[in-house]
Amino acid sequence: MSNANPASPAAGPATTTEWPLWEVFVRSKAGLDHKHCGSLHAADAAMAIQLARDVYTRRQEGTSVWVVRSSDIVASDPSDKDMYFDPMEDKVYRHPTFYQLPKSVDHM
Repeated sequence: MSNANPASPAAGPATTTEWPLWEVFVRSKAGLDHKHCGSLHAADAAMAIQLARDVYTRRQEGTSVWVVRSSDIVASDPSDKDMYFDPMEDKVYRHPTFYQLPKSVDHM
């Protein structure tokens, strides 16, 4: 008879009782945008916020936390890169490369 724990990683693939995966975004004190920090498993949104706060802002480095179910994220396919991004290259007016910036504006 085996004493293996059914929840252990050696027990095999994930079961349907596994909590959903959430993506965590944190806005730092100095930042204006939220940055992706990582992922975690949680039973619901309230638990995901609590766990994200505990795991990703332990040193009070954040002012705001977002959590999004990974299954709700829709992304473009990398193979469609040309369709989404290449048409921008032929619009020179989107890239201010045809004039010189004054020396006083060196942070752009």
